Amino acid sequence: VQLQASGGGLVQVGGSLRLSCAGSGRDFGGHALGWFRQAPGKEREFVAGISWSGGVSYSDSVKGRFTISRDFAKNTVSLQMARLNPEDTAVYYCAAKLGTWRSYELPNVDYEYWGQGTLVTVSS
Repeated sequence: VQLQASGGGLVQVGGSLRLSCAGSGRDFGGHALGWFRQAPGKEREFVAGISWSGGVSYSDSVKGRFTISRDFAKNTVSLQMARLNPEDTAVYYCAAKLGTWRSYELPNVDYEYWGQGTLVTVSS
């Protein structure tokens, strides 16, 4: 079972970037999928999550700027990021956990599968 994150890179303040995470080894249709990030010197934090039924949850810091989506056919989850600022600079990780989690539970799910991370750098 593997999650492969991609799409990170260098972007200027105010720019946009789209991250993708592809799952392999199992069908993630019945899983909650999430995006986390870890900035240098900081703890990993929840960014966004999407439930098996399409319910979503966002951290306050990205709400209104980031959009999470999933493609059941492709077994992928994506994170569309807009109006990026230097505080968004971090390594972004995708994660998955089997279960019918409600959207309000997504930040606190004990995610089981993790991708390797992709670096997003926002330059000012």
